[in-house]
Amino acid sequence: MGLLDQLKYDENGLLPAIIQDAENGDVLMMGFMDRTAVERTLTEGKVCFWSRSRKKYWVKGETSGHFQLVQGVYVDCDMDCLLVKVTQVGAACHEGYRSCFHRKVTPTRTLELIAERIVDPKEVYGK
Repeated sequence: MGLLDQLKYDENGLLPAIIQDAENGDVLMMGFMDRTAVERTLTEGKVCFWSRSRKKYWVKGETSGHFQLVQGVYVDCDMDCLLVKVTQVGAACHEGYRSCFHRKVTPTRTLELIAERIVDPKEVYGK
């Protein structure tokens, strides 16, 4: 049985993929992959996701140029989650931050911005 058959996808055929900076260990983002997206990621060397909202595949960076170049793919002990270590080109977050995790929950349960925007999303996406 091949790797793609061993992975445990959810009832929608998806599994979460955590994207981590291979150089410094920062968690950049999380997305979902189905079997085809995993295969494309492994074959093409750029991270590919299944968009649940748009119902289509997307390669991170195809619009922005902020690609995630795969350095390694790891599978958790339950075979139901991936960790993909990447070289991040530009911002990982569509809001213009290096990481999607740019807000911290404070002890008073408010959000604290802990990073600076590195690109203007209007310039990248035209929105």
